[in-house]
Amino acid sequence: MRLLILSLFLFVSLPAQSKAVSAISRKDGTKCVQAYNNAIKENIRPELVSKLSPIVAAIRYSENGGKGREYGILHPRCKPTYRSQAGWCAATVQKNYDRWVKAGKHGKFISFLGHRYCPVGAKNDPTGLNAHWIKNVTHYTNRFK
Repeated sequence: MRLLILSLFLFVSLPAQSKAVSAISRKDGTKCVQAYNNAIKENIRPELVSKLSPIVAAIRYSENGGKGREYGILHPRCKPTYRSQAGWCAATVQKNYDRWVKAGKHGKFISFLGHRYCPVGAKNDPTGLNAHWIKNVTHYTNRFK
């Protein structure tokens, strides 16, 4: 019975995960897909993969960071590697999803996430690009669902 439930879960999760993985493959290549998949597996609970993995891929596209900053993670403990960037991003998405649920799911999750992940007016955003983050991540998330 457990195997049947797990198989059904994986089957239902595949379309969103598949589009997100394809998007990462197009942008970063197959080597990075392995790192992305590992980051998702290690940091996002299985029942939320189909909901949250497109958001992680959307952040990659929206941040569009160069080598070592692909997902826009600036924390000093985040190593400048693709896997570390993807992992920190996935963990941040999962943790903030949990915070949003605990807070009562007010507003849209991507807006909630954007206020923490990429706040408007941040000192490290002198040109004001953070103002576009929520719109961009929402756009790509819808594309990758």
